[in-house]
Amino acid sequence: MPKKGEQGADTAGLLAYLFGPGDRDEHTDPHIVAAWDPALPCPARTPDRITLSGLALLLDAPVDALRGPKPAEHVWHVSVRNAPTDRTLTDAEWATVAAEMVAVAGIAPHGDEQACRWVAVRHAPDHIHIVATLARRDGRGPRIRGDILRMHTAARTFETAWGLSPMSPLDETARRAPATGEKEKAARRGLSEPARETLQRTVRQAAALATDDIDFLNRLRDAGLRVREHHDENGAVDGYAVALPGDRADHGSRPVWFSGRTLAYDLSLPRIRERYEPALTPADITRAHHRIREAAALLARAGRTEGAGDVAALGDLLTVAAAVSPATVRAHVRAAAAAFEQASRAPGARTLDGTARTRFKAATRALEHAPRTARGGGAPAVLNLLLALVEAIEAATAWHRAQHHRAQTTAAAQAAALLREAADLTTAPARTTTPQAPPRTVRVTPAAERGPAPPPTRNGATPRPQPAPPPAPGLGRSR
Repeated sequence: MPKKGEQGADTAGLLAYLFGPGDRDEHTDPHIVAAWDPALPCPARTPDRITLSGLALLLDAPVDALRGPKPAEHVWHVSVRNAPTDRTLTDAEWATVAAEMVAVAGIAPHGDEQACRWVAVRHAPDHIHIVATLARRDGRGPRIRGDILRMHTAARTFETAWGLSPMSPLDETARRAPATGEKEKAARRGLSEPARETLQRTVRQAAALATDDIDFLNRLRDAGLRVREHHDENGAVDGYAVALPGDRADHGSRPVWFSGRTLAYDLSLPRIRERYEPALTPADITRAHHRIREAAALLARAGRTEGAGDVAALGDLLTVAAAVSPATVRAHVRAAAAAFEQASRAPGARTLDGTARTRFKAATRALEHAPRTARGGGAPAVLNLLLALVEAIEAATAWHRAQHHRAQTTAAAQAAALLREAADLTTAPARTTTPQAPPRTVRVTPAAERGPAPPPTRNGATPRPQPAPPPAPGLGRSR
């Protein structure tokens, strides 16, 4: 899976990092596996022949030789990684990958003797880094527009030819994972998750329930978030940003703001507006599970564009179900909602007036207004809801499989498995364990209604709640 890093202007600095020990001594045996010149020596293995600074000078030479304006950021950087379950590729195989990637990206097309200079560095078993400078030897600039899309296409070819784990095409549906710096910041503050994860979940819940812009922004504020509105030239709201109280940058001088689109592809204001539905008459949880089952049957027969709108509404339903579920199953339902998130974003066009979508939205409203007794107690009612959600997610899994959406199919299947575990918890006797203090975190939503108190153990202790599973691992920074 190719991942493009930020362009820069410090060739020597990037090489020093790639050939160095890493931020946490994670780099092992850094060395060159391929380069624009097959005879280029490796500064790590033959330091008597070339140094890192010498390699940087060679790479920068075509840029320094330009007579006209030089690129402000002339360093092109891409990492290419295979799945943890794949076999370890040899240096020769990684060299083949690197040569193909720079060829399709427009950096160094096959047989082009005037192409840009580049090197591929391996400092871990599962990935390489490709560094190039954006000046051809003939003085022209490379044509790299659309480079990452072409590299993803090339990666699919290697997966098929070498029997590697297939990845989905780049369709902007993957979850936006926290960067390494965000994770480290959360760890330093003693938080259970990065601010991005907390904001994603809170904004998604508000978006699932909002009826208009004012209602959406008020729900964000009521949940404890800082909200900044963006207005167009006529004074109308055309965007927003959110921040966690206490989450600051620049030595505490300003809040760390996230726009909706930087949180997730479907959390921009235009995409949130697609979710708005008129407020419904309060309904109870029993009626909700009937609507879900009806919608699941319709989703199983939906076409491509109609089904895309249906799974988006099902994702909103899961988000709200996680918020109102009893404490005994809330962690599993929340994990299922997180797992299903990518399955709610289907690539391609979609329609927003399908019958299944309407019933999923109606069920979402019903859960929001469900009586407190239905939210907190009544194992049969909870079980009916969970089983109905499993049916809906299985229908979504089948729909995605029929559309050949590999990543979405996997995500939906994971969500269904988690909901089945939650259903099992509603029929299993409560476990008794020694209580343990929960990890420190930032509360951004009002406390949910409490269900019935857990039964005491023989020594008077109360059972420990099921812990929430950790966030799904995401891509770290490209360097």
